Amino acid sequence: MADSRYRNGIRKTKERARRDSRMLETVKKGQLPYAPAVMTWLSEKLGKRSSLLTQEDVNRFVKT
Repeated sequence: MADSRYRNGIRKTKERARRDSRMLETVKKGQLPYAPAVMTWLSEKLGKRSSLLTQEDVNRFVKT
């Protein structure tokens, strides 16, 4: 079990990095409101509920 957990952990880490790059490109191309998946991702990254996110918050996140 520990072996499969280790292999899957590596895969998940790589997938998270790919997802982050995909979502960041989507955010850079558009403006609020985004698709629900993007809003959830932004909410997680910014530590705010998606309904409270503003375009200013998103712009600051993209610049960093």
